[in-house]
Amino acid sequence: GHSQPQVARNAAALGGRNDKRFRIEHAQIISLPDFQRFLDYSVIASIQSTHATSDMRWAARRVGPDRIAGAYAWQRFLKLGVPVANGSDFPVEEPNPMLGLYAAITRQDLKGEPAGGWMPDQRMTREQALKSWTLDGAYAAFEEKVKGSLEPGKLADFLVLDRDIMTAPATEIAGTKVKMTVLGGRVVHEAQ
Repeated sequence: GHSQPQVARNAAALGGRNDKRFRIEHAQIISLPDFQRFLDYSVIASIQSTHATSDMRWAARRVGPDRIAGAYAWQRFLKLGVPVANGSDFPVEEPNPMLGLYAAITRQDLKGEPAGGWMPDQRMTREQALKSWTLDGAYAAFEEKVKGSLEPGKLADFLVLDRDIMTAPATEIAGTKVKMTVLGGRVVHEAQ
């Protein structure tokens, strides 16, 4: 737990709701009362969704039955309205964001295990997962006015994929290939 003086010092430093956009990297194993603190102090949860599927086989044994309730609990953040910025954590995990989207949506490894996903109530919807990799990441970097979505006046940074990840079977998301990369409206990569 947290000592009351420590909580008071942290609260004073953060100053309540704010637009400082502090974030906690690897917001993976969170004490249940701390989820509300993310909201109360406008702290962004920065996650790496592939960590859940990499860690799922041993996490409960290592952190115990009480702490696992707050582990990799993305829906707890989202239901409170806490921004969740996603990333790969390369070189610890593969840099391919399709693996992260797949992990966020299914909470399964690449073999489809466990059936139904690990802690399936914490899976993200496709829309939530995509937002965590795009607009919420841009928001965390104070760049949401120029990045994170395709809108007039923003940089035209986007990928053209070989399938629609919003409608393709979830099992196909991890195998999605990039056909084209556009940065600032300029094609910088085309698959052969």
